[in-house]
Amino acid sequence: AALEQALITRFGTLGRVPEPFLLRSDNGLVFTSRDYTRLVRSYGLKQEFITPHCPQQNGMVERVIRTLKEQCVHRHRFESQVHALRIIGDWIGFYNQQRPHQALKMMTPDAAYAATLTA
Repeated sequence: AALEQALITRFGTLGRVPEPFLLRSDNGLVFTSRDYTRLVRSYGLKQEFITPHCPQQNGMVERVIRTLKEQCVHRHRFESQVHALRIIGDWIGFYNQQRPHQALKMMTPDAAYAATLTA
């Protein structure tokens, strides 16, 4: 479901991607499973794995996960999975739409992405 939502957000539709697109991940079971790799191929995505035990190769993603844990997950006691999904979803919205990022010249990720579409 997350892959499909990401494709809809990125390309506006669900189906084979209109351009070559690289999906980089670690070597976790989720990303290396037969079902997932089949799904990735069905959308025309190219899958690339980082070197085992080298998370710095996926540094930006690792940083987002660390920030999510520090600023959201570790600050809440979740009552249920639904509660966790709501709180984490709200935080992701804040992170992408309201929180300025130094690496993006103090723009939000949404604003920085929108700027690439008009450039």
